[in-house]
Amino acid sequence: MSNLALIIYCGLITFLTRFSMIALLKKEMFNDRIREVLSYVPSAIFPAIIFPAIFLNNSGFIQLDDNPKILASIIAMIIGVFSKNVLATIFSGLFSYWTIIFIF
Repeated sequence: MSNLALIIYCGLITFLTRFSMIALLKKEMFNDRIREVLSYVPSAIFPAIIFPAIFLNNSGFIQLDDNPKILASIIAMIIGVFSKNVLATIFSGLFSYWTIIFIF
């Protein structure tokens, strides 16, 4: 099996397993309390995904000194709070990070 076929196969399996949970679950199965609790899941998962990307270096150690990602993430958070726009937040974070690493 070629590498491309293997990648496509793995992608389809991943998609189908995740999509099946969305397609097969009925909305009526959940009461209001469960829906309220599940609404906090994205907010709880997002920091777990972002923290390593910002604070850990390539060796897996926490890097607080001379880390341009921290300042760029603070700038992106400020833009995100005031603009309430996901694209503005992403682009401001990227632009500030690139500015910090290439200019300063």
